[in-house]
Amino acid sequence: MAWLVAGLGNPGERYARTRHNIGAMVVDELARATGGRFRKTRFVPAETAEVALDDERVWLVKSFRWMNESGPSYASLARKHRVPPERVIAVHDEIDLPFGALKVKRGGSTAGHNGLKSLQQALRSHDFNRVRLGVGRPPGHQDPAGYVLQAFPKRDEAEVALLVDDGADAVRALVLQGLDRAQDRYNRSGPR
Repeated sequence: MAWLVAGLGNPGERYARTRHNIGAMVVDELARATGGRFRKTRFVPAETAEVALDDERVWLVKSFRWMNESGPSYASLARKHRVPPERVIAVHDEIDLPFGALKVKRGGSTAGHNGLKSLQQALRSHDFNRVRLGVGRPPGHQDPAGYVLQAFPKRDEAEVALLVDDGADAVRALVLQGLDRAQDRYNRSGPR
């Protein structure tokens, strides 16, 4: 039985390096590390790369829809490839975690994250895995929606690269070693 890794983000070059797209950055890193090539998917607004992690078949997916509307893309591909919700991994930004923090979990609330809400509704389940990547809260009274659509500052590039690498490693651990081992190894409350 396969896995599906949903790299949550917004489409287009304008958003490629923003906080909101860190999930898509992790999926890009997984594809790079495994030699996977993304291809447009017929009849679904998404691109996919089929890769192998040891003996596990994994579909890496990025939706062409805005994050708030991306759930049906991921759910449609999960159904097509017979991937149950407990083998779906959503990789996403998390403003409720400090910048550089990483948490692996299964289920739970969406905490106001519209990409997760869309995925939960489309899967008709909240029992999917999440790799939560801390991007921190906006400073002062800045609007969170505007904050996550900003690019990471240049001074944070090295830490972003570490977080993306660790996010990819956490996905691998989740697939190959299970939830408990991935949590023990990767859950942290701040930067590495």
